[in-house]
Amino acid sequence: MGTISKNFNYHEFEASETAHALRIDNTIKSFEVRDAIKALVDNVLQPLRDKARNPLNISSGYRCAELNRKVGGVPTSQHCKGEAADVWCATLTPYQLARVVLENGIPYDQMILYPSFVHLSYRKEGKQRMQLLYNASYKGKRFAKV
Repeated sequence: MGTISKNFNYHEFEASETAHALRIDNTIKSFEVRDAIKALVDNVLQPLRDKARNPLNISSGYRCAELNRKVGGVPTSQHCKGEAADVWCATLTPYQLARVVLENGIPYDQMILYPSFVHLSYRKEGKQRMQLLYNASYKGKRFAKV
């Protein structure tokens, strides 16, 4: 699998230092996961990249079940379905990235702010919950209730 959009490819979603170190095969093997990643990119990540006018880096994309267990992910993690990615930007804070999402009406299922990245998810099927959450370790600026 190759290119998803002008700025994203499937390899970015499969890449994992933990998987590499533990020799876990984190290759996307199902069309369902591939299609969910494409929906996430098309509806959330590429629009965010375009509006932010800055490159986005994926620190965690797809996770096979074994990798998800090794990193302490919950069994129901949207990462395992290809519906989530943790992204960061060298020139924008997590709060600033989230602000771009909110100000531009970019749809999301969950947006969770962490100290150094933003978790963004998108359901390929069904209604987006539009949940804005903060990880317990996040101590930065917060949004008024949206």
